[in-house]
Amino acid sequence: MTPGSARLEDIPEPDVLNGSVLVEAVAAGVCGTDVEIAAGKYGWAPAGRARLVLGHESLGRVLEPAPACGLKPGDLVVGIVRRPDPVPCPSCAVGEWDMCRNGQYTERGIKQLDGYMSERWRIEPEYAIKVDPSLGILGVLLEPTTVVAKAWEHVLAVGRRCFWEPKTVLVTGAGPIGLLGALLGRQLGLEVHVLARTETGPKPELVRALGATYHSCSVAGIGFEPDVILECTGVGRVIAESLLKIGASGVVCLTGVGHGGAAPKFATADIASEAVLKNNVVIGSVNANKRHWYKAAEALACADRSWLARLITRRERPENFATALIRDPEDIKVIIQFSDL
Repeated sequence: MTPGSARLEDIPEPDVLNGSVLVEAVAAGVCGTDVEIAAGKYGWAPAGRARLVLGHESLGRVLEPAPACGLKPGDLVVGIVRRPDPVPCPSCAVGEWDMCRNGQYTERGIKQLDGYMSERWRIEPEYAIKVDPSLGILGVLLEPTTVVAKAWEHVLAVGRRCFWEPKTVLVTGAGPIGLLGALLGRQLGLEVHVLARTETGPKPELVRALGATYHSCSVAGIGFEPDVILECTGVGRVIAESLLKIGASGVVCLTGVGHGGAAPKFATADIASEAVLKNNVVIGSVNANKRHWYKAAEALACADRSWLARLITRRERPENFATALIRDPEDIKVIIQFSDL
């Protein structure tokens, strides 16, 4: 992608070949991936095209459902992001495209498929997830929630390799992924701690409103060894400290994606020795398959609406998309709102 090439422009109406369900956009979430694509650091346009429609965090209202698809006009839906590769690899063949082994998957708004950041979009019925209507605009949080729904599923699956009764979790980072990860941790009945740099503003308040504990120190300074660490920053030092701080038989799940930066001054062999002697496991987790979308929808439906509403800290109209791509330190989730509910 070309740096600085993002712009608002007219495009043709979505082709029925892109899906039999026609959807009117309500909102699209903006995340770091969108910022990177706009900066030319990431992203691939569809084959034979020079431009990509952004937007992988969606919320829309069904205008024209496909026959016998279970949807009706007015239903709120979100679109699944990833599509299985055409080969397919063994994982894609069984519907676990989030675990694609050959990298030939495609993704709406990211890799070779136009996204959802347009006034109308089409989707195949099997990739449209119905949203609890009581969520309203908060349904736009579903895609980031799928990321942590998968992460928690994998953490618990790995933990069951032995007798394991996790009680404490440390979430590093208080962005949307971190806060939603903390929410699901609380829904699991765990004692949740969240660590981030800021000491004031909405993030500490949101953590405390969950009944969780907020820390603004280093991972090394938190004062206990967590059973689970959900790492959501991608920062090298935070990752290294997490690998040293995790409790015996604990699981560290890496969800944050970093890009270079100063190398942390930790000896790799020392970190490895800690992991070996304490029977620790480190896993990486990205994206989500359809199972996780359903789990995430259930988690949001059970969540406190007033708490979820506080995660959306800024709403921009499509004509102000460039402003939406600029991060403010107080931002948690910025959305582009296309229409009202």
